Amino acid sequence: MPSKSVRRAIPVLAAALAVAGTLFFAASSASASTTTVSARPAAPAVAADLTATIKLNNCSASLVRFPTSRAGDRAMMLTNGHCFEGGFLAAGQVIVNRASSRRGTLRNASGTAVATLTADRVLYATMTGTDVTLYRLTRSFASIQSSTGIAARTIAASHPAASDTFVPSGFFARVFNCDIQTFVPTLREDRWTWHDSIKYAPGCGTIHGTSGSPIVSVATGQVVGINNTANDNGQVCTLNNPCEVGPDGVPHATKGLKYGQETFWFDTCVTAQRTIDLNKAGCLLTKPSS
Repeated sequence: MPSKSVRRAIPVLAAALAVAGTLFFAASSASASTTTVSARPAAPAVAADLTATIKLNNCSASLVRFPTSRAGDRAMMLTNGHCFEGGFLAAGQVIVNRASSRRGTLRNASGTAVATLTADRVLYATMTGTDVTLYRLTRSFASIQSSTGIAARTIAASHPAASDTFVPSGFFARVFNCDIQTFVPTLREDRWTWHDSIKYAPGCGTIHGTSGSPIVSVATGQVVGINNTANDNGQVCTLNNPCEVGPDGVPHATKGLKYGQETFWFDTCVTAQRTIDLNKAGCLLTKPSS
């Protein structure tokens, strides 16, 4: 997890996904000679660009919507809990429906700044169980799209799978190629513990400052997670050195491993009125202790 000034978003070194043509060889039935034929793989369903990313003063964020959100609803901004403007949240702390005046710079697909967005409320924030902050903005989805041409990315409604994903960082205006490799039942960093965390495949190059970046599915363009931490130097369960805790309770850490948190948890708590109800049956988001 990043420091208070520039939180660690774990960005990956990569730009837009490019798929190289592959070569295969076909033997001629007539002459048994070998012919080289170019085959062009299908292009990714979604361009790996910076659409709907947001630059905060210390982190990355994104413009998001629930699957059931409507055009006239207030737009939302998603980042990490450790990117909250008041600093790191205490273990066990949950913030719900608190006034805010957080600002961020909205970027288009190429990374150009197109608008300043302002939040008026923290809908939900915690660093316990997961690491997220969800803001309500002062403008509607329709208003933002009308003036900028940018539509919010949808938070996927189901658990992600190991798959091709990318991490677009609004802070750096760069796209990182970070595929989901697997999931970690218990991930611990300093005094915080997270559950069912995303572990990236080797090669993910995220760095401090990419915290809060969305993890976007190449297949659907939906947000399936949020980038949040990496092990900097191999220490075990210390700040900026998360560890995986096994079923036996023994922690293990490997320098360079990078992680994110799932976001479908929000959808388990959304009501028919498109509000967050932590008492809804099946809601996975951490509840306030009192």
